[in-house]
Amino acid sequence: MAHVELSLSGAFVPQARTPSEAEFVTGLERWASTVAVADEACLIVDAGGAIVAVSPSCSELLGLGKPGDALGKRLTTTVQLIDFTAGAGPLEDPEADMIPPLLAVRSERLARGVMRVVPEAGKPPLTIDAISTPLMAGDRVAGSMTFLSPVHY
Repeated sequence: MAHVELSLSGAFVPQARTPSEAEFVTGLERWASTVAVADEACLIVDAGGAIVAVSPSCSELLGLGKPGDALGKRLTTTVQLIDFTAGAGPLEDPEADMIPPLLAVRSERLARGVMRVVPEAGKPPLTIDAISTPLMAGDRVAGSMTFLSPVHY
């Protein structure tokens, strides 16, 4: 017959430690540092719709100039959003608030859709597929992260 013997040592008492710096960095800040150096076209906006981080390829795609120049600016005023009509008029605020990066913040859910932008004056409009996910800070939405891809047709 097999015999198993169990021996318990003293109780485990965790040692006091100093919290690491990473414990003080928010999830939004961690994602922002990743997005800033990403090869993919992606961006992060905060809960108010201001650009927190933008990848170099996204900055080029949207015509934002240097990535750092767009930081802190509201997305809908920085990107030249246009509607899908033949006239390609500017996208007004109620509709502009429905673009995926802002919709993900407001709905607290994944958002996907297409946006039409004019990256630079004199260039043809560009249709962009966007998928956004809300970024949480505890139990509230702190912003959203969006991946963008030009639609070629």
